[in-house]
Amino acid sequence: MKPYFRTLLFLTLCSFITPSLLSANDLLQNSYLRKGMSLNGRWHYIVDVYETGYFNYRMEPHDGSENPGSSAYFLNKKPKNKTDRVEYDFDTAPTMLVPGDWNSQKEKLFYYEGTVWYKKSFNIEYFNSSKRYYIHFGAVNYRADVYLNGEKLGVHKGGFTPFNFEMTHLLKEKDNFIIVKVDNKRAADEVPTLSTDWWNYGGITRDVTVYELGNTFIEDYKIQLDKSNNKYVTGYVQLNGSTKASKRVTIEIPELKLQKQVTTDTNGYAKVSFPIKKVTYWSDKNPKLYEVKISTVEDQVVDNIGFRTIETKGTNILLNGKKVFLKGISIHEENVIRGGRAWSIEDARVLLGWAKELGCNYVRLAHYPHNENMIRLADQMGILVWEEIPVYWTIQWTNPETYKKAETQLKELIHRDKNRASAIIWSMANETPTSNERLVFLTNLAKTARKLDDTRLISAALEDHGRKDNKNIMIVEDEFAQVVDILSFNQYYGWYGGTVENIKNIRWEIDINKPVIISEFGAGALQGYHADKMTRWSEEFQELLYEETLPTLAKIPGISGMTPWTLVDFRSPRRMLIPYQNGWNRKGLISETGNKKKAFYTLQKFYKNVKQK
Repeated sequence: MKPYFRTLLFLTLCSFITPSLLSANDLLQNSYLRKGMSLNGRWHYIVDVYETGYFNYRMEPHDGSENPGSSAYFLNKKPKNKTDRVEYDFDTAPTMLVPGDWNSQKEKLFYYEGTVWYKKSFNIEYFNSSKRYYIHFGAVNYRADVYLNGEKLGVHKGGFTPFNFEMTHLLKEKDNFIIVKVDNKRAADEVPTLSTDWWNYGGITRDVTVYELGNTFIEDYKIQLDKSNNKYVTGYVQLNGSTKASKRVTIEIPELKLQKQVTTDTNGYAKVSFPIKKVTYWSDKNPKLYEVKISTVEDQVVDNIGFRTIETKGTNILLNGKKVFLKGISIHEENVIRGGRAWSIEDARVLLGWAKELGCNYVRLAHYPHNENMIRLADQMGILVWEEIPVYWTIQWTNPETYKKAETQLKELIHRDKNRASAIIWSMANETPTSNERLVFLTNLAKTARKLDDTRLISAALEDHGRKDNKNIMIVEDEFAQVVDILSFNQYYGWYGGTVENIKNIRWEIDINKPVIISEFGAGALQGYHADKMTRWSEEFQELLYEETLPTLAKIPGISGMTPWTLVDFRSPRRMLIPYQNGWNRKGLISETGNKKKAFYTLQKFYKNVKQK
């Protein structure tokens, strides 16, 4: 089949995909600052290698049967008498902490990929049958089947984005139990796919919270500066409930003595547009946040929102109309010292604190959406942020279901962070091989991102290579470069090819009038291993590569920023060389024990001397 017809077929198939009847409900905006009941803590768990608790011996799902058998774990059955056979018991099963991954908590599960069932019992204090109740998950990796009191609430796929289910119809005042089947098995048609360069941490890895809401509540909102006129705030408010039509909604910014009222349509939706004067713009140098109150007669949410503009002009990135150079670093979502998936505000303070110490005004959160603590704290600290979804390396470009999974994760990310001033770039992919099918896939993602949010920039981490007739001339040959707002690419000259001595002779030919960001470069080094500068894996080799690379990159026409790879060493099953790697990607400037390598100070000095032109 010719590329054109493959593309046409792909687009046609995508248009017929419909969400599952058991998919998650629309996401609650600003659940982060809503008052809720935390279900964090110890949960009982059962490791289910054969998925006995989900399938019968004919491999038919128990939850699809009118009479699920005694092996259906989600029922949380107890023997009725001494002759009754029930072959599991959550209450005598061991426990682990939620949030948390099972790999770092339980040594026997370190390499485990498969199904683990989680169970938590809870009561609702001051239960009110006239209220509506939602359960919200910050993230579960990768597939989550969620059950309340033996009934299925729904399914969510995607290991790094939030989701929630309404559970009003099943909730009781006392003796509730929530059961979650978590499956982190990798698959070719998922996002990410089978092969990555980070650890596949399984589990309920972020907060779990119960929210009590009114019959009609504020479900979603967007309050941002208008892209075409920064003297106006525009956006929308979306209500959920049986009386959502013709509701008066008040938007208030007390510090600016500003109050605006809008009225919802029959769908509970109201556009927002009003002038804003004497506003202090949010920036990396002055991260000003305003308290914004959105209220109806029945509900109120309060958020802290910064107002700023981000755009490109030629080869420049403009923050509030002024050129900015993005002094950045890439970060993986891992906890230093404790190990495992990072999730808490304390974890975020450590990682972003190191970025600040390094001299950064910008971070790349790779290679998936990080927890909300990171972006909220970046708002407060004045750190600009690149966020991305795990469309990584090679995935099934022609599979409509795979595209839908990627698009869903993108929507969930943008939905969560669209009001965060620090988020300036949505990234569509990392190091993906060029093809017509991939171009269609990524272009559709970019269109979706722009439709949902036209106030931020689009990019992707592309790849460069040497020109055929002159290997010292580096080029980027990728049609997706015409789609993005910022041309970003990873380059590893001196580590994955070429020599450190020749870095000073490398030049880039960029024939596109867009800002350039180097999304990755670096070298591996085992902290504490010292040798001469030409000995690979030594701190001195990594330091030398930075010393040679940084001034060379600074000469690239249109260079507007960089995020070297990476802040801290992180686990990867691809990196097994002993004694240097031992299961860790060693390109961090800080070790997994929190010790800084020599290259940390090289980059710190470079950023200190960067002059804004």
